Amino acid sequence: MLLLLNNEHGVFQMSKKSFLTSLLSVVMLSACGQDNPNQHEETENTDQSSENQVSDSDSSASQENEIIQGASSDQLENSFDVVVVGAGGGGMAAAIEAHDAGSSVAIFEKMPIVGGNTKASSGGMNAAGSSVQEAQDIEDDPELFFQESLEGGHGENDEELLRYLTENAADAIDWLDSLGITLDTLSYTGGMSQPRAHRPTDGSAVGEYLVEGLSHNIDERDIPVFLNSQVHGLIEDDGEITGLEVDLNQTEQVQVEAGAVIVATGGFGANFEMLAEYDPELEDLVTTNHEGATGDGLKMIEDVGGNLIDMDQIQVHPTVHQEDGYLISESVRGSGAILVNQEGQRFVDEMETRDYVSESISNEEDGYAYIIGDAGLRDRASQVDQYDEMDLIVERDSIENLAQAIDIDPEVLSTTLDDWNQAVDQGEDPEFNRTTAMDDQLNEGPFLAIQIAPGIHHTMGGAEINTLAQVISTEGQVIPGLYAAGETTGGVHGANRIGGNAVADIIVFGRQAGKQAADYTK
Repeated sequence: MLLLLNNEHGVFQMSKKSFLTSLLSVVMLSACGQDNPNQHEETENTDQSSENQVSDSDSSASQENEIIQGASSDQLENSFDVVVVGAGGGGMAAAIEAHDAGSSVAIFEKMPIVGGNTKASSGGMNAAGSSVQEAQDIEDDPELFFQESLEGGHGENDEELLRYLTENAADAIDWLDSLGITLDTLSYTGGMSQPRAHRPTDGSAVGEYLVEGLSHNIDERDIPVFLNSQVHGLIEDDGEITGLEVDLNQTEQVQVEAGAVIVATGGFGANFEMLAEYDPELEDLVTTNHEGATGDGLKMIEDVGGNLIDMDQIQVHPTVHQEDGYLISESVRGSGAILVNQEGQRFVDEMETRDYVSESISNEEDGYAYIIGDAGLRDRASQVDQYDEMDLIVERDSIENLAQAIDIDPEVLSTTLDDWNQAVDQGEDPEFNRTTAMDDQLNEGPFLAIQIAPGIHHTMGGAEINTLAQVISTEGQVIPGLYAAGETTGGVHGANRIGGNAVADIIVFGRQAGKQAADYTK
């Protein structure tokens, strides 16, 4: 049996102050059958049916998915081959693979909607040597992907896990395409020398599109998804995981037998007590995580002897709108935007790794900066229109007027744009040595600015697993029947996650967990 736990990699954004209010709102809206108003576009970072526009050719992945209604209690069997805890991207990928391997599968999700953090992912899915890159004559290979991700993680990654991810991501792109989820637009992310972030055809945020496509495939396979059903613990028999205890529909506690359980409940980026425990300096930051990312799966795994690693490795994303914790996608900078401080000057290579850019912004006066773009940026990064609809953008017809609107010296900002456009024209950035996403000048009005500052984004720590997605105990042994994937796990990202690697993580290891769990039950 296979079991997936809680939510995965999207980026739901909210401040600590609004946490309880947001949670109550989600529950109330679910009861009314409405969409979650706190949906966000990235990694990054949203939950019910998507409002993202997807091209007609991708209709199979963009259909309204019935799975959001949830399975009824009469669909609950006494046992399943594989049980998955969590209906985010990793959990759904695992469930699909387990089902296609011949297993009976059920998913339990504590939230009233599917998607987890995956739904809010606004970046892309990294892969090297993919069929998409080959079709666009981009030379890339998994070894370079591995080395750059290892460098981005400051060499603290579990190299076996990282190598499995980088060597299997390209195949995962093709697997998604076979499910009607086509990611054939490419962009850069910080720390990557090649455009390997795969995005939907129209360049929109990957998260909602991915969740819709996976949900559609779950629905096609008649895999039951029990919403509002929180798993409280795993059942252990002589050292083997044989099922779980769950509050079904928040009304009755039941035990479900399973041949194998997959925990895919995501991280703890919305659990402020845990965040403060592992890094007190983060206590006052906003978070981009959805309200269900509270580390429940980690406690379940720990209670049966699972080993937790890298728990103090918590990523701060550099570009978060502070009023609502909404993440501004890294792909905006990857499409040619720049960052300026309150003096109107660039101060960093915008395409450096997230930890480096975050620290650079924090070192500026009052710890914030502005993303600067132009009309052409809208064409290259379609999510800019979404930010505009959310009133996150200040836009004016000229650089001088924009500078005045954000209280920056117009002459300084104009000079900054002139210097940047010259650097683009010459293909060389003498100030900060930026080398990627330098294909387009910022010279076409109207011009735009978004005020941003760092916010909590991703927890790199979690359950220790091997390349078979098996959970490892504190004694260094495999826990039979227990698997985990995605942000529930630790090790693969080291001390800093590269943008685009989270979606690769949930799909690559979600698939592996599903296949291995199904094989275990045979």
